Amino acid sequence: MDDYSLDEFRRRWQEELAQAQAPKKRRRPEAAERRARRPENEMNDVPFFDIQLPYELAINIFQYLDRKELGRCAQVSKTWKVIAEDEVLWYRLCQQEGHLPDSSISDYSCWKLIFQECRAKEHMLQTNWKNRKGAVSELEHVPDTVLCDVHSHDGVVIAGYTSGDVRVWDTRTWDYVAPFLESEDEEDEPGMQPNVSFVRINSSLAVAAYEDGFLNIWDLRTGKYPVHRFEHDARIQALALSQDDATVATASAFDVVMLSPNEEGYWRIAAEFEVPKLVQYLEIVPETRRYPVAVAAAGDLMYLLKAEDSARTLLYAHGPPVTCLDVSANQVAFGVQGLGWVYEGSKILVYSLEAGRRLLKLGNVLRDFTCVNLSDSPPNLMVSGNMDGRVRIHDLRSGNIALSLSAHQLRVSAVQMDDWKIVSGGEEGLVSVWDYRMNQKLWEVYSGHPVQHISFSSHSLITANVPYQTVMRNADLDSFTTHRRHRGLIRAYEFAVDQLAFQSPLPVCRSSCDAMATHYYDLALAFPYNHV
Repeated sequence: MDDYSLDEFRRRWQEELAQAQAPKKRRRPEAAERRARRPENEMNDVPFFDIQLPYELAINIFQYLDRKELGRCAQVSKTWKVIAEDEVLWYRLCQQEGHLPDSSISDYSCWKLIFQECRAKEHMLQTNWKNRKGAVSELEHVPDTVLCDVHSHDGVVIAGYTSGDVRVWDTRTWDYVAPFLESEDEEDEPGMQPNVSFVRINSSLAVAAYEDGFLNIWDLRTGKYPVHRFEHDARIQALALSQDDATVATASAFDVVMLSPNEEGYWRIAAEFEVPKLVQYLEIVPETRRYPVAVAAAGDLMYLLKAEDSARTLLYAHGPPVTCLDVSANQVAFGVQGLGWVYEGSKILVYSLEAGRRLLKLGNVLRDFTCVNLSDSPPNLMVSGNMDGRVRIHDLRSGNIALSLSAHQLRVSAVQMDDWKIVSGGEEGLVSVWDYRMNQKLWEVYSGHPVQHISFSSHSLITANVPYQTVMRNADLDSFTTHRRHRGLIRAYEFAVDQLAFQSPLPVCRSSCDAMATHYYDLALAFPYNHV
């Protein structure tokens, strides 16, 4: 190509380029006008320091910020304020902090306001817990019987008695007149049934094991008569119910049986296992989906039982005996006896259920651990109770004891924690509430029987004092006050109401009066007049 042709090509190319750019320059004011008329939340480009980002990409960046950081970003500019108040961001914050977990983003028009209301309610509940504000009620007792076992799930309480009666309360509705769950045997006269050994409940099922080896399963959605009845040849030593689905596990003699319904709804034996020793502790692993998995402790043996192939895996063997047990979705924690302070103290062992190996060895204290709560504890933390009356918080990342509280005079029989408080129960009958961040006891309440069951949520607390002695002398039945001393006690606390919990009408727990009296009093002063 000669010089003339090259110059001609350049000239034409420049003319075409100028013609192509000329319409764009004319359209630019129109595009700016359209963007000015567009709502701010429909912006395409967002100024992000020295670059322009698409709106969706800016949202993806802002989703990693917490509420305080979003508030700071909203003060940068009008554009950033629109992004920081986007419904998607505040909906995700609500979900992350556990507010309205079952809702969808279309349920509310302003999720920032919903988040603020949930935070205010959360602060109110925490203040009520600390200042002892709310309502407390004593659940109605079956006359002339002694409480044998208590369990609860999401505010629904089940109790079994020496008369063989089983009752269920729904404390969420404040209707404390509980129905009886009937037995299948119509021939049994009232009060002639065997004692209840264990009771368990979840969102849909109630289960009761009796001293004669029988097991009743009720479907709470269909009625008060059992949907299945199973019989063991010997007494049932341990009972477990899945919190997720319809799976029941029982241990009797040297057999462990797992029961579950088939696709048609008929109950069947899902798996059966034989162990060489008597099982003292039995738990079902949560979130196992189709095939249930259980953990059983028998003396110095710990087994992982899988219903899928009836496999029995030995997790722990030939060491000190197991003293307590709890499981989560992927770990199991259990206490083992010590060999004496000179040799080795009592410990808590944490095993991985997937790998089947030990992850941590915690504790090493003089007295034995009596209870451990892994499933309800915050991530990377675990709480335990000991024979020495102390409650300990264990850091699962470092393996150290993060906090040790002198909570009870006798052994700790039940304990639970969340992200700021601990509720513990002792064998002496004392229920204590602690703010462990401040290492401070908030309040306590006393009854004359060991605390066997504790379960709390953000707004409620269920406690049960179950006596060791389940047989009353006939003379004790003549006196109401004496009978109250032996029968056991279940209390339901509700902190979501603006009422003094310890000014609720309750019968005087240790009054010398024959008739039931109600009055207002402060729970901190509600210690018994006559010690049991």
